[in-house]
Amino acid sequence: MIKVDDLTKEYHKVLAVNNMSFQVEDGQIAILLGPNGAGKSTTIKCITGLLRYKGSIEIEGYENKTVDAKRVFSYVPETPSLYDMLTVYEHLEYIASAYNVKNYEEKVDLLLKRFELEDKKYKLGKELSKGMQQKVSICCGLLTNPKVILFDEPMIGLDPKAIKELKKVFLELKENGCSVIISTHIIDSIDEIWDKAIIINKGNIVIQTTRDELDKKKESLEEIFFEVTEG
Repeated sequence: MIKVDDLTKEYHKVLAVNNMSFQVEDGQIAILLGPNGAGKSTTIKCITGLLRYKGSIEIEGYENKTVDAKRVFSYVPETPSLYDMLTVYEHLEYIASAYNVKNYEEKVDLLLKRFELEDKKYKLGKELSKGMQQKVSICCGLLTNPKVILFDEPMIGLDPKAIKELKKVFLELKENGCSVIISTHIIDSIDEIWDKAIIINKGNIVIQTTRDELDKKKESLEEIFFEVTEG
């Protein structure tokens, strides 16, 4: 589970995130939505420990910047950041070593096969297309068997087959009790898999809702999104 309480972040007296609170339960897929400049990127950077902030963020009961929290947390950024001179396989070996993942070889092979990277395993990071780099980044995020995982625009640059496979991964993570957060602009891309939606605008959460709540009201997520962000 990830729990965010009273998260506030200012940049030179500009309030980017205002007293934001939400949580994502074990086995739940939450999507973080908002127009450009809403505060999504700042929220993500706070969760990942890249920014100082006011408030509290706990991952599986641990303060998010602690080693204990980082052991059970994975982050797949919007823009992949691979090492130019490491091969695809070496990236995964590095992550396995950093997180002390034992007997990782079989899982690495399965991930490479699943995302059609088998023939790229000895390619250097700098030799890969953006889509291939994104696949490697996803594989690295999954290798550690996280309890909480955050995906930032994970489908950008992926081919249709990889997108289909990634959606299966989201559901498998859910079934395994993982807390999944997906930040995206493309509502249609995740319309069939989300459990909870957190919509933010101008640094504030303007609505939190679940699929069941919207189904009862016979409203679509897209309708709600435009209603609360555009009035």
